[in-house]
Amino acid sequence: MAESKLVVANYESEATETDSLLALEERIHRTVDLVTSARDDRERAYKERDKAIAEKHAAVQALETVRAERDQAIEERNVARSASGEVASELHKLRTEIENLRGERKQVRARIEKLLGQIDQLGGQ
Repeated sequence: MAESKLVVANYESEATETDSLLALEERIHRTVDLVTSARDDRERAYKERDKAIAEKHAAVQALETVRAERDQAIEERNVARSASGEVASELHKLRTEIENLRGERKQVRARIEKLLGQIDQLGGQ
């Protein structure tokens, strides 16, 4: 009987050790799964970060392009304003010159009419 108690105790001891090993093995598998999952999550996070950085660089380049186009448009507007001012000045100058020429034409016409009148008087005498 003592021997059967020893066999039963020995069997129970082995069963407990087997259960402990199985539990440890299960914990190891869960830990491996967690580590693998964490690595995958980290890789996804790195890829998302890299994608965000690339999108940021693209946005910065687009902004720089828009700024350059804006600056060019402003420069063209300023050139057009300057040219417009020059054209307006030239137009004013030409209008003044036309007015002066019309005045001179009136004076020349009056002189010619006066001369024609004098010629008529001379011809009539």
